[in-house]
Amino acid sequence: MTPRHDALAELLLAIENAAAAAGRPRATRLLAVSKTRTPSEVAALADAGQVAFGENYVQEALPKIDALRGRGLEWHLIGHLQSNKAKDAALAFDWVQSVDRPRLLAALARHRPAEAPPLDVLIQVNIDDEASKHGCTPMDVDALADAVAAEPRLRLRGLMAIPAPHEDPARRRAAFRAMARLFADLQDRHPGIDTLSMGMSEDFAEAIAEGATMVRIGSALFGPRPSKHEESTA
Repeated sequence: MTPRHDALAELLLAIENAAAAAGRPRATRLLAVSKTRTPSEVAALADAGQVAFGENYVQEALPKIDALRGRGLEWHLIGHLQSNKAKDAALAFDWVQSVDRPRLLAALARHRPAEAPPLDVLIQVNIDDEASKHGCTPMDVDALADAVAAEPRLRLRGLMAIPAPHEDPARRRAAFRAMARLFADLQDRHPGIDTLSMGMSEDFAEAIAEGATMVRIGSALFGPRPSKHEESTA
């Protein structure tokens, strides 16, 4: 499925309106979540002006990154990263948003090429303490951030979270608000950080209202993902 040419403009306007409604002058970046999407789908959105794309799986992303090399795109890993994939991630991606343990960041730093810019890193926080979710605890953020900042081949940029999908908007807002407080506290320790990545297609306006500087959106740009049957017959 090819993204509608007007979908990006409509979404950027919605993001701008959400920020204005919340009285937040700071621009909110859009990360287009391109997992399960083809290189041609990504290229169509890039032709419309989108630069930053997010992938969940290293092995799925590598062929896309290779196919679209030279187009000036920015690739973010947003899914859980196993340590044995850290080398590939450090070589191929511009950002890793899912750092949640010291062993992983040490592997990323070790494999980031000296000739490449430092790898931009976000610390993933399990803000709702969900057993099924990855991410460090809020109490572990400071120590992990200090460890990232101590690695010359990594650059600490901020925090990322995937709050629980509560049906109650007040509970969703509470999780976003907790992340914003955590981010503000971290900025006191690391003034250079600038990114709070939270909010997806269903709740990005709420996330922006609470302080998100980056939202991760897929279906609102690309449309529904293909069904398993469609994937198997494609």
